[in-house]
Amino acid sequence: MITGSGIDIVEIKRLQQAIERWGDAFLKKVFTDKELAYSQGKRYPLQHLAARFAAKEAVFKAFGTNPKLNFKDIEISNDSYGRPYCSIKENMSPILLSMSHSHEYAVASAIIQEKKR
Repeated sequence: MITGSGIDIVEIKRLQQAIERWGDAFLKKVFTDKELAYSQGKRYPLQHLAARFAAKEAVFKAFGTNPKLNFKDIEISNDSYGRPYCSIKENMSPILLSMSHSHEYAVASAIIQEKKR
């Protein structure tokens, strides 16, 4: 059963401006070391960071208001087939993710499933 859904779109230029303005402090506040390493290893790292940012925002929206979560509690990774998945510090309900990006925008959707008992 679906218990929440969220979607987010990020203008890549705005993410770039945030990085230029706040530098490493911004990156370290929002992304885990694993997310930064993955994105920096790609041909277009900014697009991959933007997709992860959009995914985190989509997860926040799917949960509604949860003051316990912050950006680094949510880690976006890819499995061996390249499919994105979400790990959350507080092992909550399973989350399905979809992410995409173009040169200008990154988009992500998150669907929360009821936790199996």
